[in-house]
Amino acid sequence: MMIKIKILTFSFAFCFFSFAFAQEQPSSGELIGKCWAAHGKKDVEATFQYTQQLIDLYKDEADKQQASLKSLPKGDEIKKVAYLNDVATAYFIQGESYRNQDKKEEAIKAFKVVVDKYPFGQAWDPRGWYWQVAKASKEAIAQLEGKPIEVVQEPAKIKVSQLPTKIVLSDPGKEEFINYEKYGDFKNAGTSDYKYIVKDQAGLIQAAGEGVYPNTSAVRRDPEFKKALKEKRLEGSCWDFLLSPDLEAAFLKWATAAEPQGVKLFYTGFVLEKSGLIKEAIKCYYAVVVHFPGSYGWTYWHTPWYVGQAAIAKINYLLSNNPEIGYELKGAYVKIINGFDNDVSNDIVVTDPGKFVKVKAGVKEGSDKIRLCQAIEVKRQLGKGKVRLVQYKNDDWQLMVDGKPFVIRGITYAPTKVGESPDNATMTNWMENDFNENGKIDGPYESFIDKNKNNLQDEDEPAVGDFALMKEMGVNTIRVYHQPFEVNKELLRDMYNNYGIRVIMGDFFGKYAIGSGAAWNPGTDYNNEEQKKKMMESVLGMVKEFKDEPYILFWLLGNENVYGYACNADKEPDAFYKFANEAALAIKAIDPDHPVGICNGDVLFLDKFGKDAPDIDIFGANAYRGNYGFGSFWRQVKEEAGRPAFITEFGCGAYAEGKTLDEAEALQEDYHKGSWEDIENNMAFSAGAGNSLGGVVFEWLDEWWKAYEPSAHDTRPLWAGPFPDGYMHEEWLGVCGQGDGNLSPFLRTPRKSFEFYKKIWQSNKEEGEGGASEDQKEKIEDQK
Repeated sequence: MMIKIKILTFSFAFCFFSFAFAQEQPSSGELIGKCWAAHGKKDVEATFQYTQQLIDLYKDEADKQQASLKSLPKGDEIKKVAYLNDVATAYFIQGESYRNQDKKEEAIKAFKVVVDKYPFGQAWDPRGWYWQVAKASKEAIAQLEGKPIEVVQEPAKIKVSQLPTKIVLSDPGKEEFINYEKYGDFKNAGTSDYKYIVKDQAGLIQAAGEGVYPNTSAVRRDPEFKKALKEKRLEGSCWDFLLSPDLEAAFLKWATAAEPQGVKLFYTGFVLEKSGLIKEAIKCYYAVVVHFPGSYGWTYWHTPWYVGQAAIAKINYLLSNNPEIGYELKGAYVKIINGFDNDVSNDIVVTDPGKFVKVKAGVKEGSDKIRLCQAIEVKRQLGKGKVRLVQYKNDDWQLMVDGKPFVIRGITYAPTKVGESPDNATMTNWMENDFNENGKIDGPYESFIDKNKNNLQDEDEPAVGDFALMKEMGVNTIRVYHQPFEVNKELLRDMYNNYGIRVIMGDFFGKYAIGSGAAWNPGTDYNNEEQKKKMMESVLGMVKEFKDEPYILFWLLGNENVYGYACNADKEPDAFYKFANEAALAIKAIDPDHPVGICNGDVLFLDKFGKDAPDIDIFGANAYRGNYGFGSFWRQVKEEAGRPAFITEFGCGAYAEGKTLDEAEALQEDYHKGSWEDIENNMAFSAGAGNSLGGVVFEWLDEWWKAYEPSAHDTRPLWAGPFPDGYMHEEWLGVCGQGDGNLSPFLRTPRKSFEFYKKIWQSNKEEGEGGASEDQKEKIEDQK
């Protein structure tokens, strides 16, 4: 009996020990978070403690997952090999830590483990994408061994020269602009009960032409479709065809795709547009508005993308850029009630399809870019100081500086020397850098234009400095954060006094855990009183220090905090906006001379901003929507928040897969052109919403650190979006490049986008921010 009791006792003890061990064993995800946190603090002992613990616990599973793969996982498949990803990343962090300690051999050994054993491991970047750890390890090894870093460009999947690039429709339809009232009835336009009821299906099909709803079967009868099938040019996903140079195959594939009708129509129109069939593209886009206004897709960030709103923006863009068509779409809108969160289940769609109206010589009625504050009586103003906002009786807004209208022609200026990166704590302060030790700050005063692009400073290429170049471009504002580096006041005073450039001064307001004292993971908590106290101290410290500086334009809170990296604003948006409103009130109590703005992530939670932050004067947003502008952004801000707005960040890389660098530059210019024209079109007394204050281009200079190895100008795509090749190339966003990087931070190669802004901004500057003839004033009165 005693023996049995002892055995049972031992068994119970063993089970309890096993359970306790299982409970205490951290997951690989928990450990990798601790690894990064320790590495970020440069706590070498903790870094190796956590990385080695992770490797010891999960190496065997990582080996199995690596052995099971034949190619790099994509999409949701990445998360299924978490052990592989985390173990590979742990070795990478060890290599980085050794490199920071100047232990070259140990660093190379750690990086080689990743390259040799875990080539398919990927690490998550909190900015929103995965990166290949083995690739970053190869680049680190090359740098440590003093070898050139090979930047591998993915070859284009299709050879352009061997493929047709023009679409010839066998059935283009009988009407260029469909008269929908001939074939059915619009019911309840402007309400949530809107419907288009078709009465003559056959007639509408004939009017539409192939690919345009409801003509969904004609494409399959197209001889080119049968030919493409036979040639096996239509194999694969429709998404693989979206940016294909084989436009004929792309059209045939999308016109017969199994995607939701709204999405299918939009991208069919997109392909037709690329082929130069503008009227046919407009028919596709308008069919979305008529038949499927509430349709949606999902972005890379898994936020809803409302196709009807994008379709209207596309139509307006195409009609504006093709005035010979001679039409304007008037009165069309798609409003999504409850559409500012990520939950589509509660959406209510309000639609008015509007009408196409003929215009003389392609000139839109009321499209004069008039910015004369005296033309209309002021309804109200925000602020009483030298920088304030005015709203006119027609509800348009303007930013006023010293009593004159001011348009924000801004740029993000943070010139980074090639080889420096915040990821490895090597980034220095551009406001202090003097790498050639001649007593002058490098970027602002020592940069030069490499005219012949030979990556040398020739005798006819004197130093001119970025401040002078930005003034030449027409820049009047830069966006600066007072954290984490010290701000050089004398430098900014000189920039203002001698180059006429002002500063939007920002506080990160807890984003990236800056200013809150929180750890990166889980990040800033806007319900935490201690963290809120620290953030308020940071904000008010900024205001007290800079409020009397002549270059300050206004204050800016945050940087797309609602996207949630290292903070919980995406989970607790009400708490975030309410606290931001508290900060705005506290700022105004100290400084009544300058307005307060916020930097949002596009229009996410815009409705909550409107409700929770009534004392923030300006709604700003980082927005990357494509070369056709910002769509319903301006109207939404006006309706939901009743505030003026500006784009705090917008831009496009000067690199695109399958394009030459010259072609990619032209595509970057096209993106900027469409964006700025939309910004202008929505300024006061223009044709749009009237609440645009301007925008801030992102950015002045390419930053080579964005894709991890800061000594290589990487071409890797970081996230999918509305860009020339479908991807954001973060290291190529500058309107100026840095050549081959060897003369960084001095060498500049201005791109076509620089020349575009130089032309349009200087022209606007010469015209002044106001001034109107008597007949223009009459037009303004008519618009009221």
